[in-house]
Amino acid sequence: MELKGKVALVSGGASGLGEACARRFVKAGAQVYILDLNSATGKALSDELGDAAHFIKMDVAVESDVYNAINEIRSNAKKLHVVVNAAGIELPEPVLGDDGPIQLNRFERVIQVNLIGSFNVVRLAAAVMADNKPTADGERGVIINMASISAYDGQVGQAAYAASKGGVAAMTLPIAREMARHGVRVVSIAPGLFDTPLYEAMSQPVRESLVADVPFPSRLGRPDEYAHLVQAIVENQMLNGEVIRLDGALRLRAQ
Repeated sequence: MELKGKVALVSGGASGLGEACARRFVKAGAQVYILDLNSATGKALSDELGDAAHFIKMDVAVESDVYNAINEIRSNAKKLHVVVNAAGIELPEPVLGDDGPIQLNRFERVIQVNLIGSFNVVRLAAAVMADNKPTADGERGVIINMASISAYDGQVGQAAYAASKGGVAAMTLPIAREMARHGVRVVSIAPGLFDTPLYEAMSQPVRESLVADVPFPSRLGRPDEYAHLVQAIVENQMLNGEVIRLDGALRLRAQ
C-alpha cells in the first residue's frame, strides 16, 4: 500500500517512535492523526507538520477516548488506511520487593495501557478499515502494533511490561488471520533500545552500559529507523501476521 493520499493514525504519536512515524507519514504524502495524552507536544507537532497533520487528545487506556477519537477520524476523513499503535508505558518493579509484593493495580495499569489499549484501537480501527474501497490487490488497511524484545527476554522487574508486550506479540497472528478476509494486514514490531525520551533521561554511564550490549550497530536505535520499518511494512504486502525484532541482535540480560 502506498502512503501517498492515505489516512494514518498514530497512537502515542506526540513523541518518540510515534512522532517519527507521524513525520515520515506526512513526508510520504499521507494525512496523519496524532493521538496522544500530551496536548502540548501533540499540538506543537501537528502545527509543525502543517495541514496534513491533526492532533486528537486521547488516553489509550480509556475506552471512550479511543471510541471518540476513531469516530472523529471517521467523520472527518471518511476512511482510515494505516494504524500504528505506539502508545505505551513501563513501570519497572519486582514482583516481590523490599516492601512486599507489587501492588496489583501497578501490574493492571501496564496491561491496560500496553495490551488492552492497543487492542481497543485495533478493534475500532478495523471496523473503519473494513469499509474502505479495496486496492486492485484487495487491500484495505494495515495495522502495526508495538511489542518489545522484552516479550522474549524480559529482565528482572519487567514482569508487567513483558506480559503486556508478550500479549501484543501473541495476538498478532490470530488477528491477522481474522482480518485477512477484510484485506487488512496486521504486523507487530518488537524494538530493542531506541533513543527516545525514556533513554534521554538516563545518565551517560547508564546509556553507555546499555549500548555496550548491542552487537551491531553498537548504539541506541534512531526513531526514524523504526519509522522506516513501519513504512516498509505498509508498502510490502507480503508482510502479514509477523512480529519483527528491530534490535541490532540485542538479547537482554537477566538484569
